Amino acid sequence: MIEYKVNEPVDAADVVELYRDSGLPRPIDDEDRIGRMLAGSNLIVTAREDGRLIGISRSITDGAWSCYLADLAVATSHQKAGIGRKLIELTKEGAGEESMVLLLSVPTALEYYPKIGMERLDNAFIIWREQ
Repeated sequence: MIEYKVNEPVDAADVVELYRDSGLPRPIDDEDRIGRMLAGSNLIVTAREDGRLIGISRSITDGAWSCYLADLAVATSHQKAGIGRKLIELTKEGAGEESMVLLLSVPTALEYYPKIGMERLDNAFIIWREQ
């Protein structure tokens, strides 16, 4: 049975392992940085099976206008089972009906998001990180 939790404590080492397994390109060799990413997030939804972290949605939201879904990761062994969809659903619920949910997709997931009801947009801009 998969258990979903909103804003429950999550260990950076568990998140590093999940990111590594899922292939999400994050600084997995810098656990301190992952810890800071988690600490700076105010909406985190996790999925666990038998205590093992198998999915995460990590977001920053104001709860009134916008929610940036910074990370969505599901363990390879559990992909295509609806876990990502459920994590996004709970993220939207946590952000509130007044907030939009937006994200930057990794190239390999570009086809996934429209399948779960997200709209692709062409009006985004970015200043890339230096590291």
